[in-house]
Amino acid sequence: MTQEAENPRPQDANLPYQEGPLKIDLYRVPASSSRRDKILRALWACFQIPFARWTPKQLSPLRIALLRLFGASIGPACNIGSGVKVWCPWNLTMGERSAIGFDAEIYNFAPVTIGRHVVISQYAYLCTATHDYTHPHFPLTSAPIEIRSQSWVAAGCLISPGVTIGEGAVIGARSLVTRSMPAWTVSAGSPCKPLKPREIQTIIHG
Repeated sequence: MTQEAENPRPQDANLPYQEGPLKIDLYRVPASSSRRDKILRALWACFQIPFARWTPKQLSPLRIALLRLFGASIGPACNIGSGVKVWCPWNLTMGERSAIGFDAEIYNFAPVTIGRHVVISQYAYLCTATHDYTHPHFPLTSAPIEIRSQSWVAAGCLISPGVTIGEGAVIGARSLVTRSMPAWTVSAGSPCKPLKPREIQTIIHG
């Protein structure tokens, strides 16, 4: 075997593109959800006006009421900002006094659990679903996300399927979180990595 055969050169970008044999068949993609869930999502789409980005933040109680109506479990004193998109309310759980900032998206084909006193900042994207790119039918797969109590997911973060954010953790802005992060740790980056402990000040009340 010649050296050129062992190390084939990449295709010249200037050469005409030649399509290879069909390995991915998107005609056979299996249904990603049950008929019940599809009907619920269609009904849920009819109640999106209070979630529009141009609506005032004062409509948070109405947004929470609608989410609860469709099966979300949301504790007292929570806040849901304008522009927030929740795909499946029945897969959302929030503990008391937690907040989701404006234009965040909860893509929750699997359960998303948010603990107590958690802040999910604006533009964050919690994504429970992906595709099996090794399968010829490219099926949707999903895994739950858990954001444990007293943690902060800063602006613009992407949280991947199956990730757990430990209690009290801080995830820096624009981080790509592809694996679980430890408790009471500041983590950031793309991919996200633990950086230092999160130390909480002691406040002495006079």
